[in-house]
Amino acid sequence: MNRRIAILSSALVALATCAGLIPAASALPNDDNRVVQIGTYDSLTLPNYDGLGPINSVWKGQTLGLGTFDHLDGELVLVGGVMYRISIDGRPQKIDGTQSTPFFEAINFHPDVSGPVPPGTTCATLVNTVNELAKTTSGIIAVRVRGTFTDLVMRSVPAQATPYKPLSEVVAKQTLFPLGVRKAVLVGFRTGPNFAGIGAPGLHLHGVSADRTAGGHVVSCIVGPDVQLSIQRASGINIS
Repeated sequence: MNRRIAILSSALVALATCAGLIPAASALPNDDNRVVQIGTYDSLTLPNYDGLGPINSVWKGQTLGLGTFDHLDGELVLVGGVMYRISIDGRPQKIDGTQSTPFFEAINFHPDVSGPVPPGTTCATLVNTVNELAKTTSGIIAVRVRGTFTDLVMRSVPAQATPYKPLSEVVAKQTLFPLGVRKAVLVGFRTGPNFAGIGAPGLHLHGVSADRTAGGHVVSCIVGPDVQLSIQRASGINIS
C-alpha cells in the first residue's frame, strides 16, 4: 500500500474511533450492518488511483456497493449481490471480485425503512429525501433507489496513467451516457460530515438499468411516478 494512503487511512480510522464514530475492531464483530471498505475517498483524491488490493479481500457476499478499479478503469456497481464493471462503452459486465481497487465500499443490504420518492425529484436533491427518511444527516446510510427515471444520465471515465491528474480533471473528460427514460436501480451511500474523507461527501450513487444493458456513476436524473427509496443505517465501517 502507498505509504501516504496507509498513514491517511489509519489516521482517519483512529480519529473516528476515538470520537466514538467507528467502534474499535476488538469491540464489535464484523456484522451484517457494517460497511466494508478498501481505501478512502481522501486517498483517492490525493490523487492516487493505484489498486490497494483485490475486491474479494473484503467482499464476502455483501449485496450492495460501489467503487472503481485500478487506475480508475471503470465504475463498479454491486446490486443484489452481483457485481458489474462499466467501462467507457457504458455496458455492464459481470465480474468476480478478483480485480484490484483503490476504492470500494459495500454492505449486506437489509433496509430499515422504505418510501416513495415524489415524482419530479432530481438526483441533485435526492439527498434531502434520504436525510428525511433516515431522520439524520450524520453517519453512513446505505441507499437503494429503484423505479422509472427520466433524463437519466450516467458516466464512466477512461483508465488513467501516472503521473495522475486530479479527480476533477479526470471527471471533466468523462464519457456521458444519456439514457433518457429508463427503469433502473441506483445504489450507494450517503456519507455524513462526521465521516468526512472516508466516503464521498453527500450522496454517491452508481446504477444499472433494469435490463442490465447500461450503467455507471449517476450524474443526474429526474424521478418518475413509481420510484421507491430504501435505506439502511450502517452501524460502523471496517476499512482495509
